[in-house]
Amino acid sequence: MWIEILNIIGGLILCMGILGAIPAIGKELEKLAKWLGSFQTTIGIIAIILAIFWWSGLQSVMAIIVGLILIVGILPAIPAMGKELGKLAKWLGSFQTLIGIIAIIIGIWGLL
Repeated sequence: MWIEILNIIGGLILCMGILGAIPAIGKELEKLAKWLGSFQTTIGIIAIILAIFWWSGLQSVMAIIVGLILIVGILPAIPAMGKELGKLAKWLGSFQTLIGIIAIIIGIWGLL
C-alpha cells in the first residue's frame, strides 16, 4: 500500500505544471503538489528504498522511475554510478509529466 501512495504523491509532484487545468480541484491539487515538491528528494529516496525492499512488480518499477526523477539533483554525488544514473534520470525527466500521469494511474489502480 505504501508504494502505491508514493507513486501517487510522486506523480502529483511530476505533474505539477498541468494540475491547474483540472476543473474544480486543479488549483488545490497544484498547491498540494507544490508543497510536496519541497520534499521531493526525500520522497524520491523513500520511494526507491521501499520499491527495492518490498518489490511488488509494476508498482515498484514505477516507484523507482519516479524516485530517480525526484532525486536527479543528488545523483551525481553518488560514487561509482552517480553520473550514469544522473544521465538516465535527466533523460526520464524530459518525460516527467507523462511519467507523472502514469504513476498516478498505476498508484490508484494498485489501491483498488
